[in-house]
Amino acid sequence: MTDAVATLVISEVFGPTWQGEGASLGRRAGFVRLGRCNLACTWCDTPYTWRWTDHDPATELATRPVAEVVGQLEAMGINLVVVTGGEPLLQQRGLVPLLEAIRHRDWEVEIETAGTIAPTEAVARLVSRWNVSPKLAGSGNALEARYRPAVLQALEATGAASFKFVVGDAAELDEVGGVVRECGLTEVWVMPEGTDSATIIRRGQALADAVLDRGWNLTTRLHVLLWGDERAR
Repeated sequence: MTDAVATLVISEVFGPTWQGEGASLGRRAGFVRLGRCNLACTWCDTPYTWRWTDHDPATELATRPVAEVVGQLEAMGINLVVVTGGEPLLQQRGLVPLLEAIRHRDWEVEIETAGTIAPTEAVARLVSRWNVSPKLAGSGNALEARYRPAVLQALEATGAASFKFVVGDAAELDEVGGVVRECGLTEVWVMPEGTDSATIIRRGQALADAVLDRGWNLTTRLHVLLWGDERAR
């Protein structure tokens, strides 16, 4: 399947904007948000990609040719593409032509994933960075759905993964520590959960010292600090 005929189920393509989280925070980027997810986080800030009890998939999602998406990214004048969701690894067949087109243009690409689905070899070889966000008990997902140690270990083994845990309060850091130890994760980030600047700042301040003490990294959510919960920013 070539990038001329391949398709992806797309929620939105937007940018240029900033990568708002994790190791690349503050970098200029274009975003490809894919539709559908295999989890159901209670605090999800993109429910329009998967939650059809209060969103309409006919309105929110569209099947689009990869070539069209690449053309939209080219118009942004960026050199970093962030593929997010939803859960991007539900669409690995269509991802390959997109990632090949990105590599052909010498852009970097980050894929954001919950770490429950292992990437195929064809996808893995084309990714610059994995932004892996394992979900904790507070997400509301059953343990067997949200926690796949073998997948996290496989992503760690790529040497190109960082692991970002969404945390509401410091009590959850012990759970993070258990995952880190069991899976041997080396690049660990903690991100305060929240969709408004006041919550991000308050929770970030409450987490900061404990995260420092554990030797991990702390990320804010730059786009939320700048624009709140506005879509496509």
